[in-house]
Amino acid sequence: MLRQKAAPVPIKDIKNKDIQDLIDNMIETGVDNGGVGIAAPQVFQSLQIFIISSKSNPWYPKAPTVKPTAIINPTIISLSKDKDLSWEGCLSFPGVKGRVSRHKTVTATFLDRNGKQKQKTFKGLLARVFQHEFDHLQGIMFTDITDPKTFVTEKEYQKILRKASKK
Repeated sequence: MLRQKAAPVPIKDIKNKDIQDLIDNMIETGVDNGGVGIAAPQVFQSLQIFIISSKSNPWYPKAPTVKPTAIINPTIISLSKDKDLSWEGCLSFPGVKGRVSRHKTVTATFLDRNGKQKQKTFKGLLARVFQHEFDHLQGIMFTDITDPKTFVTEKEYQKILRKASKK
């Protein structure tokens, strides 16, 4: 499932109980596991839905607070030329982190959980999360675009964070 390109959600189906329950379950799963995002393929649903939900946590201590937001059938309109190389992890690969280069800013259109068309610009960590989850919808995982030499265990990553916070 993680290697498949996810199918768009028909607009007429967005308010259906099954889709709304899926969104609620994804929010709960992401929050319960300390994630800042989760995509439908990660919960065995090949649909173009992901959640961005951000708050400070052990993996991203400086994360902004953003209430869980459903992103449905996203399309990227623009990506900044500027990129940032930073640490990422994934709920599908617990205990593993790697450094990934991502665009610093992403502008996208998508449908919200009420089926309303939105356009939003995501910056910083939220741009990173958007790109990471968008990749899941394309069948791409962060391990595919990470220099393997940068992979570390959770324990090593926490040491790196502690060292960085002392600077």
